[in-house]
Amino acid sequence: MAVFGCIADDFTGASDAASFLVKGGMSVQLYNGVPQENSHDTNVKKGQTDTPQALVIALKTRTKKSHDAVADSIEAAKFLLSQGVKQIYFKYCSTFDSTTEGNIGPVADALMEYLKVPFTLLCPALPVNGRIVENGRLLVNGIPLHESHMKNHPLTPMWDCRIDKLMEPQSKYACITTSVGQPTGHADQETNEKFYYLIPDYSNDADGEKIAAVYGHLPLLTGGSGLLESLAQIWTKKLSSPGEIPKNATTGQAILLAGSCSKATLDQIAWYQKQGHPCYQLDPFKVLAGDQTIEDVWAFVWKHSSEKNAILVFSSDIPEKVKESQQLGVDVVASALENIIAALAVRAVDAGYTRIVSAGGETSGAVTKALGFSSFWIGQSVAPGVPIMVPVENPDIRLILKSGNFGQEDFFGRVLDMTSNLIMKP
Repeated sequence: MAVFGCIADDFTGASDAASFLVKGGMSVQLYNGVPQENSHDTNVKKGQTDTPQALVIALKTRTKKSHDAVADSIEAAKFLLSQGVKQIYFKYCSTFDSTTEGNIGPVADALMEYLKVPFTLLCPALPVNGRIVENGRLLVNGIPLHESHMKNHPLTPMWDCRIDKLMEPQSKYACITTSVGQPTGHADQETNEKFYYLIPDYSNDADGEKIAAVYGHLPLLTGGSGLLESLAQIWTKKLSSPGEIPKNATTGQAILLAGSCSKATLDQIAWYQKQGHPCYQLDPFKVLAGDQTIEDVWAFVWKHSSEKNAILVFSSDIPEKVKESQQLGVDVVASALENIIAALAVRAVDAGYTRIVSAGGETSGAVTKALGFSSFWIGQSVAPGVPIMVPVENPDIRLILKSGNFGQEDFFGRVLDMTSNLIMKP
């Protein structure tokens, strides 16, 4: 029976969270949405012999209307409790959400009230990827959040780095900044409110271990994925056996898909091209004009790929080119490119491809929706926050989804080496 449950506000965030739970020693099953009644036991039997120690539910609530996000999150919490979990973690982006209509506050408030927990943490740090909290301020690679590249985010532009100020328009409850490992009694002296939040400093892994040791008993915690490894390590010590995780490798061909225009993904594409591997770039002008179709792209993929030769199809481009194409309509361009990439993933699986790699949050969401898998076992990570996932419905497949900014420069090479049964290097 599972002891730990996680509710994530999007799919790549859920896989990110799941990867750190696995790293902490737990076996993890991830659901794409709240499972239907009786689907849990069936999925476990199809996937592997062990039952999961942690369950992660991927919702689509990051930019939903707040009342819908709250309703979905409470439904997820009810399912997790019905499966016997002892602790619930609400996972959101490590760069938070600065909009006044943001859902971190409403969802966290609702979960606190539903679980009748007097206080919990706001802990968005992920030090391994450069996101830390100092004196209640969220920094990205040492730069205050609202001065970083996130200040121009198209959906959630950042206007402040102080977490308590970001929460003010979103939440009904007070936020208290506290030092690492500060006893909870300190907070009680600072507020008489029925519910409240603590914001601990969190700059490195040692801080995460201290926070987990002091607050790991709480039935509800919230934050990014950074704290999850330490929490999993605590749970693993209490469990009778280590968690079972699936094998990395499988036999079959791979296809690489990229839609993110982040610097990290652009560097990863450039690295793959330098290795001499076949690549195909989608041109939004040609796609919208009908001069570049799914048939054209698939013909290239089918002609050039083999088990030792993975094709990279990408729509990613430099900011100047992206702005130029967006004159055709931001949503129109994004939808057209995502539709082709998602259709490629479906064709690849139908043709027997067993390794599907997707770079970019929106791209990965489109791919996941198109493939239609409802549940995954979580394996080892290719990069921090980027695990190898095995669909319960088809255990021969390996699905790897990454946020745009995640992963090393040679990410595509690493994922191919880790997932292949062949020896890819001489």
